[in-house]
Amino acid sequence: MAKCDICGKGVHFGNNVSHSHRRSNRIWNSNVRSVKAKVNGVTKSMHVCTRCLRSGAVERA
Repeated sequence: MAKCDICGKGVHFGNNVSHSHRRSNRIWNSNVRSVKAKVNGVTKSMHVCTRCLRSGAVERA
């Protein structure tokens, strides 16, 4: 679910690195919100990242 319907930003993967330099897997989730937006004059429920919301790429309904 954590994928923006506008820009496609999603989950990123990497490693936790401890002080002793042992590595374990971790996830960075993108800041995605469920939003009602106007698309072609119709109200639609979408998943949108906060960067797209802030930039005005989406008109909220």
